[in-house]
Amino acid sequence: MTDVAVSVDALSESLSTLRETQPLIQHLTNRVTINDVANSTLHWGALPVMADGPNDGPEMAQGANAVLLNTGQVNDSLSEAIYETGLAANERGIPVVLDPVGMGSTPTRNELVERLLADIDFAAIKGNYGEITALAGAEAEVRGVESVGEYEEIEDTAQAVAESADTVVVASGETDIVASADAVYRVDSGHEMMGQVVGTGCMLGGTVATFCGAIDEPLPAALHATLAFGLVGERAADIDYNGPASYRTNFLDSVWNLTPDEAAEIDGALADRIEQNT
Repeated sequence: MTDVAVSVDALSESLSTLRETQPLIQHLTNRVTINDVANSTLHWGALPVMADGPNDGPEMAQGANAVLLNTGQVNDSLSEAIYETGLAANERGIPVVLDPVGMGSTPTRNELVERLLADIDFAAIKGNYGEITALAGAEAEVRGVESVGEYEEIEDTAQAVAESADTVVVASGETDIVASADAVYRVDSGHEMMGQVVGTGCMLGGTVATFCGAIDEPLPAALHATLAFGLVGERAADIDYNGPASYRTNFLDSVWNLTPDEAAEIDGALADRIEQNT
């Protein structure tokens, strides 16, 4: 069983490493959430670049510290850029994170994701319950890019995907699941308002990529990224808001404000937020 430190000191150290190294995180993502993904990456302390052209994408990957491939929008040009950039990053040993947005909703998205999984090695895969279930080849209900339905076996499903793809899997939902081939963690952090803002899923994918760009091991990177993201969602709800739009502003501000010093002073044991299952 793999053990990952989940203390406030461990989280603070990860945040400190991220801010000190300022990794360059390349995103090939959708136009709907691209600004929020860029800003959240910057607020964590990294450097975002949204290079997604068929030529520019693979070229930019040569100097990136991590690459996010998000399938939120699919067209021939972007799909080819996603594929070629993933290959280029693999050639340089740069961590690649897959966010298979809409997996299970259309044959076109399914074919693209299956092609990526066949030819590209991923440090982590982040998707909602439905997308991860669809990746496992099980029955999933994905409407557009949203997961609906019940997923009682999501822990086993996430671990099966992690094992088959030799990666770390983050399955986002009411309780987030972080799984490797030999460890599964349930992360109890976040707030219901996060589900009222379009783009929080994409920002989580970007956050996982950001942490992977600064932290050598994918499992602690993904686990600390998921935990930090949920804590930010909670802190955003502690600030007055009138609805989803003002909560979104609070959320981005809270990413910026979760400094290493702030993380070290979080009340309570973070270990209580994370349950490790065998």
